Amino acid sequence: MLLAAGRGERMRPLTDHTPKPLLVAGGKPLIVWHIEKLAQAGIHDLVINHAHLGQQLETILGDGKQWNVQIRYSPENPALETAGGIALALPMLGDTPFAVINSDIYCDYNFVSLPVHAAHLAQKNLTAHLVLVNNPQHHPQGDFGLTHGHVTDAEPKFTFSGIGVYQPGLFAKILRGSKAPLAPLLRQQIALNQVSGEQHAGYWIDVGTQQRLQQLNDHLRHTNHA
Repeated sequence: MLLAAGRGERMRPLTDHTPKPLLVAGGKPLIVWHIEKLAQAGIHDLVINHAHLGQQLETILGDGKQWNVQIRYSPENPALETAGGIALALPMLGDTPFAVINSDIYCDYNFVSLPVHAAHLAQKNLTAHLVLVNNPQHHPQGDFGLTHGHVTDAEPKFTFSGIGVYQPGLFAKILRGSKAPLAPLLRQQIALNQVSGEQHAGYWIDVGTQQRLQQLNDHLRHTNHA
């Protein structure tokens, strides 16, 4: 599942007429970088949620054939926050662990690992697997610790990348169509030692401001021409 329902307030006026996932960096919309990487990793069945200007996503991305993927959409009105959006889309996500990726990040994480972690959750009876990254300047306090492959509250803290794998049951108690944030669910499961994790030391950026969109654009153009 690619999360694409955010309003992108800090990106205005760019997001007044374009949904944030369709903002372009390195010559491609942010969400297309993810779709291409997922297809390359052999992940072809995608669900995208949307709210603000969501019809543009459906018009531009279509059914995903041009990337050799199948895209289905989960519209929200209004946006339901992360866990609420996932809960609404559960019927399309199946009854086995699935990956969820924020469409407004860019990361050189290898998505081939996602099915491996999904199988790991099923085998170990864990509820989630989170990819953590080093803390960026705009989020120096981090989110979660990492101890022997489990996500914890211990120091030092790392930042949640916006890439995770989840058991469907994690969202089963959320009333479909209701707003619900993800963090409280994760913290509850972390306290029960039910969340595995890993640190990704490569490139990652949360494209939350116009400045960071420009940073990513510069990075991609430099990388692609290096």
